[in-house]
Amino acid sequence: MEIRIGIVNTPRELNFETHDTAESVQTTVVKALEAGTTHMTFTDSKGNTVIVPTASLAYIELGAEESRRIGFVV
Repeated sequence: MEIRIGIVNTPRELNFETHDTAESVQTTVVKALEAGTTHMTFTDSKGNTVIVPTASLAYIELGAEESRRIGFVV
């Protein structure tokens, strides 16, 4: 699944792929915001850790969980 995160006062967005489900990512974000934590941590599909500050969070866009199609669409 693709995750796109917008950070306040930053012209580019953070974009990465993860093996987590949309529900687990949404739960992580909601818990972090409700608890008032300073950072959220995600793991991308390559095993890298992504740390996002919650105070500077503008938006989070969760992509589709389906695999990408290869070939032509008719």
